[in-house]
Amino acid sequence: MHDPAPILTANGPGSPESSGHVELRSDTFTLPTPAMLEAASRAPLGDDVYGEDPTVTRLEALAADLLGKEAGCLMPSGTMANLTALLAHCPRGGKAIVGHESDIYVYEAGGASLCGGIVYDALPNQRDGTIDLADIEEACTVDRSDPQIAPPAVISLETPQNRCGGLPLQLDYLAEVGQLARRHGVGLHLDGARLFNAAVALGVTPAEIGHYADTIQVCLSKGLSAPIGSVLVGDRKLIAHARRMRKMLGGGMRQSGMIAACGIIALTEMTDRLAEDHENATRLARGLSRLPGVRLDPGPPVTNMVFFRIRDDRYTTRSFIAAAARRGVRVEELGRGRIRAVTHAYVGREAIDRAIAIFADLLASGPRGAEFPARHESATMPPR
Repeated sequence: MHDPAPILTANGPGSPESSGHVELRSDTFTLPTPAMLEAASRAPLGDDVYGEDPTVTRLEALAADLLGKEAGCLMPSGTMANLTALLAHCPRGGKAIVGHESDIYVYEAGGASLCGGIVYDALPNQRDGTIDLADIEEACTVDRSDPQIAPPAVISLETPQNRCGGLPLQLDYLAEVGQLARRHGVGLHLDGARLFNAAVALGVTPAEIGHYADTIQVCLSKGLSAPIGSVLVGDRKLIAHARRMRKMLGGGMRQSGMIAACGIIALTEMTDRLAEDHENATRLARGLSRLPGVRLDPGPPVTNMVFFRIRDDRYTTRSFIAAAARRGVRVEELGRGRIRAVTHAYVGREAIDRAIAIFADLLASGPRGAEFPARHESATMPPR
């Protein structure tokens, strides 16, 4: 018999640190910490489809408490958490109001339409990630007796707003949208995949952000370093509906306490350190801003995401990304010529300084051989 393969840990074989690369494509490249793996190996287990896994129950209660809600439901992914939330809020033929730059609209495969017969009403996101209140008001103001109209049932916001520079939505804006939603009798869902980053950036508690929404999804496997999972929270009725939708989508899991144990560590031990990621993002942005041909877009980072453009005739966006990868720095394009770099637990200050030095050398020396730009290169989309 062969010995089982070793479990990869944060500093083990194949980890971001040991690979020799500075991994800035996404905070989804984080790996579980040793404490998570230990907790997973010792977690009390049961059958969660029966509601009998005590570790899952503990995680769901913890997440709900942190966000000021009644109940929670562990989901295999943020995509499923968002989808089940929309399905819980919105009947078939109803309308979900979303931002045109939102991850739900851009990256989640049209799931609400495919699985729920829901119509997306994609409104323009402003540069700061908000949707103009007048646009939301107009989208909600319909004659519900008119059989021609898809009635609005839910508004979905995202914070921080990934494709709008990783900017967190301000509390006063969330309050205004919440009031508008209640006035029109529609739900408010918050895609808070990186909500704990938003809380750190704003200097508020997660519950202060969550106060204005009916449902919220938070991701455990991005900056919080858990290997799997998101939690959807809300009132008991909505979460019960979402749990049924989870089963329909194939997301009901059995002894998922092993996953939940990692999530508990994520929520209790990994949130405070997100400030370090934000500091490293600022350090990276400061270094980039000093390089010729680099422009921060939309500006200095507020969370752990840095967006910039290369203005150098020797490179296209894609050829610059490829050249950086060959030198050991991995970044990715996020739409219309912008490059995104995301800091996380396994990219420290030394790695940030190394990335800045490599970017500086590429811009000083220009492309080399195969690094010359190919104008036909097509963009790819990064992990969320």
